[in-house]
Amino acid sequence: MTRKLSIKQSQSIESFLVEDRVFEPCITRSKVGSINSMVEYKALCHEALQNPDEFWSRLARENIVWTKHFTHVLDESNAPFYRWFYDGELNVSANCLDKHIGTVTEKKIAIIFEADDGNVTEITYYDLFIRVCKFANALKAEGIKKNDCVIIYMPIGIESIVAMQACVRIGAIHSVVFAGFSSKALEERIIDTDAVAIITANVQLRGGRELPLKLIVDEAINNGQCKTITLVLVYERTRKHWKRVIGRDKSFLEVLEGVNSACVPISVNAEHPLFILYTSGSTGKPKGVQHASAGYLLWVILTMNWVFDLCLNDIFWCTADIGWITGHSYVTYGPLAVGATQLIFEGIPTFPHAGRFWEMIERHKVSIFYTAPTAIRSLIKEAETKEEVHPKNWNLSTLRILGTVGEPINPEAWIWYYRYIGRESCPIVDTFWQTETGGHIITPLPGITPLVPGSCTLPLPGIDALIVDEFGNELQNGIGGMLVIRRPWPAMIRTIWKDSETFKKCYFPEKLGNNFYLLGDSAVRSSDRGYFRITGRIDDVLNVSGHRLGTMEIESVLVSKTDLVVEAAVVSRPDDIRGETICAFVVLKGSLPTLEEGKVIADELRDWVSKGISPIAKPSICFCENLPKTRSGKIMRRLLRSLAKRESLMQDITTLENPMIFNALVHFF
Repeated sequence: MTRKLSIKQSQSIESFLVEDRVFEPCITRSKVGSINSMVEYKALCHEALQNPDEFWSRLARENIVWTKHFTHVLDESNAPFYRWFYDGELNVSANCLDKHIGTVTEKKIAIIFEADDGNVTEITYYDLFIRVCKFANALKAEGIKKNDCVIIYMPIGIESIVAMQACVRIGAIHSVVFAGFSSKALEERIIDTDAVAIITANVQLRGGRELPLKLIVDEAINNGQCKTITLVLVYERTRKHWKRVIGRDKSFLEVLEGVNSACVPISVNAEHPLFILYTSGSTGKPKGVQHASAGYLLWVILTMNWVFDLCLNDIFWCTADIGWITGHSYVTYGPLAVGATQLIFEGIPTFPHAGRFWEMIERHKVSIFYTAPTAIRSLIKEAETKEEVHPKNWNLSTLRILGTVGEPINPEAWIWYYRYIGRESCPIVDTFWQTETGGHIITPLPGITPLVPGSCTLPLPGIDALIVDEFGNELQNGIGGMLVIRRPWPAMIRTIWKDSETFKKCYFPEKLGNNFYLLGDSAVRSSDRGYFRITGRIDDVLNVSGHRLGTMEIESVLVSKTDLVVEAAVVSRPDDIRGETICAFVVLKGSLPTLEEGKVIADELRDWVSKGISPIAKPSICFCENLPKTRSGKIMRRLLRSLAKRESLMQDITTLENPMIFNALVHFF
């Protein structure tokens, strides 16, 4: 199909892309218990809307193994702090592992791990169960107990999944920190959680390089504020020497020696915090998203079956890192809870060549492939310039479902993915969701939903999504506005760790009457099908290569360079590969630098941001004498965004205090 996108002007003064290419559902195998037709989908949606208690109660009883059955479904008495199945008890690890023991699944391969160097390790459900039990006993022997918080700072691998499951097995709360984050970012999360232990590795292997992890842990602790840490457990990924702090640091081998392989899982309340995962917010301080055990588990089970249509012999591959919510829901918990065989990968898609993903799909006979639009766009670029890494060179015939996650996928990348990876026979589930939602909330269903490139289509059963204006009034299809959810659902965020007030203000704002859950994204529904299309963020959170980064967080790091920087404002700039790149407008002490001086200072500031947050957050930098501000002193970021995007500056600037500032700023663009 060669039809291109057209632009349609909406009544809300914003324009959006209208995609008129429609791909009818591809034929795909179906699994009993998943949604097999639009009739079934609509019936479930109707049931969830008309009889929500019966709907959620039935699904919770069918899909979760309870140690104490619940008698109440939803408690709304202290809204928006909702409680689900709140008098029931369970253990999430037992629901991922124990329930398979004694069945045919115990001999099934649970995880296929391909290392950076290509070495492959496989582990069955039974063997994974034994390893989790042993590690759980080791944690208990080291004094870790129910309700303790444990930081996990590890690369993806069997050991990191074992660590997460072991924490849950004994009722400890884990907080995984992405292994690419700096010591400062790690330190902030240790302090906020009051963590008592850190589980890490001596190094991680990525792209043929060894990257230190234990060293970064030491830097974080040595800053002097992480006084709660009494234990650091180190997985020796390689034989590379690591510095040991006597009395605090121990290797996995040490703590696992002679440990019993039987560990009874600790039963916890349905609302017991399962994990805390930090996500950037527009206020600058990372928010500790707290998820509850039962509701989260139920949703990852349902979405694994509904969205990925899991069958007995599927090989499922989600390429996400465990440091993000996708790696929690669709690596550590979802696949194991439904008894799937999954592939996990330590390396990067371009090492040792940019055909690595396609090579692995062929080698492991992957049938469900779930990755980020960022990865797809980068591999398109490689394939177009290097014939030898084009996916047509590999046999991808085992694929039956493709998925995207992390950000909206642009239609032309969707078409390439559909044509060259799916061979025009695999449905693409373009999943929209967030750290806070626990799992997918708006997505096509494979083999059922007609597909429109770039659209996440329709909400899942139980998700009452709509688009409203700034006062909470529902908008007609075709008019862009704020995406909200009208009714609670079991997997939703429970609160922000230690900050219930910010939770209410951020997700249930007063301007919407405290009734709607605000996702923070703008969206529009198509006039013909009512399909949802995400059009961007309504706050100042950037999405760089699928990683959410707060503008205020980056600005704070820049301004902390007090010997150079007076003020900074950070906005996004569209990027064909990474979705968004970061552009920082910086006011220096003293006069504007020369071109050569500016290059040196810009490099210094980028390195400063890299150390303060992550290399992912490195911005491009524009030096200016001042920032555009309103008369009340607020930085007018919408104008900076227009500059960064090289858009026309035909905007209302009547509230701008210093309109002449643009004469200087435009010079840089």
